[in-house]
Amino acid sequence: MIHLPTMKMHVFTTTTGAIKNYFGMLQTVRHFAHRHIHETIVDLLTIQKEIHPGIFAVMDGTVVGSGSGPRAMEWHEKNYLLASGDCVAIDAAAAKMMGFDPLKIPYLRLAQEQDLGVADPKKIKVVGEDIEKINFHFKKADTFASRGQKFIYHHTPPWFEKLLLQTIIAPWSYMASNLYHDTYWYNFVGKKRIKAYMDTQWGKLFNKYLYQSQ
Repeated sequence: MIHLPTMKMHVFTTTTGAIKNYFGMLQTVRHFAHRHIHETIVDLLTIQKEIHPGIFAVMDGTVVGSGSGPRAMEWHEKNYLLASGDCVAIDAAAAKMMGFDPLKIPYLRLAQEQDLGVADPKKIKVVGEDIEKINFHFKKADTFASRGQKFIYHHTPPWFEKLLLQTIIAPWSYMASNLYHDTYWYNFVGKKRIKAYMDTQWGKLFNKYLYQSQ
């Protein structure tokens, strides 16, 4: 099993990388797991390690996402590549580089406590550039949409969440998300960020690949 995550932040888990990469395998039911998302992705890592004889991750840190990821991030050109056979260690190293204490991020702490990998930066052997002093100084951030989601997941009883998100009235949440992200955020914020990104070396390379494929 080879994971190819990008280095970025996430509104529900602070950071996201190799461990959360498997979350999408839950398909539709993943939307019902956010109340316990840290425990869920650690369970998924446990399952992976039981099923697969080997797991390896290569993380793309050439362009890194800060703030209210994964849908409304700010991009930063950092030009790093990380690789490890320990999904916990690579995510912990990335978290440290972004400016967070990995052991204060629940899914990383839980994964280490369950012996699924190493989350303590002092115990991770890094080959290549010394990341000890690297700190992107990223900060947690939310959007209007993610604040609403967090309120439902963490400040309402489970039965109310189920009523809103798992019954016939659930489509309201998809429409609200699309209205915010696709209609408002993309047009008034996202397009400007994409335009600026396309002027970077990586944006120009992307354009080159795009034109060659046509």
